Amino acid sequence: MRLPVVGALFALAFLAQAPVTLAAPEVGAEAPGFRLQDQNGKWVELKDHRGKWVVLYFYPKDNTPGCTTQACEFRDNIFAFRKAGAVILGISVDDVESHKAFAEEHGLPFPLLADANKEVAKEYGVLRSFGAMEVASRQTFIIDPQGRIVKHYPNVDPKGHSQEVLADLETLKKAAS
Repeated sequence: MRLPVVGALFALAFLAQAPVTLAAPEVGAEAPGFRLQDQNGKWVELKDHRGKWVVLYFYPKDNTPGCTTQACEFRDNIFAFRKAGAVILGISVDDVESHKAFAEEHGLPFPLLADANKEVAKEYGVLRSFGAMEVASRQTFIIDPQGRIVKHYPNVDPKGHSQEVLADLETLKKAAS
């Protein structure tokens, strides 16, 4: 029975790095708005975070190795992101219940948003199809306090990504002031 699990994990890893087939919003463009539920069932809108820096990261699947590494690294750097005035929002096409279990298991102190209808993943150009399965590819966007995309990471390596985003966020903040 382990072979199908390994095959599914390989497919997710492949999809997470698959080339972009839908156009992601350009750097400098207004970030597409959304309204999604977090792991606790609370509705979250992008506009709720106007005036703050937002790190919006898309990931393929809760509780898979790369996604767990990425989420836990953001968790481990949460105080540095907060000190920088940034909010972290994670999005996948998993449902609220899956996000709740994932967040609880790993002590994730930021919202994981459920894009079960896949509309936000489509808007951001990150939705990937693999046969009947669709997932969000691993991509990150930094959104400035005015709601504009100022940085896009189309090919994310989960290991070390949080540190990379934090360093770029500090550079972007300095350039904006």
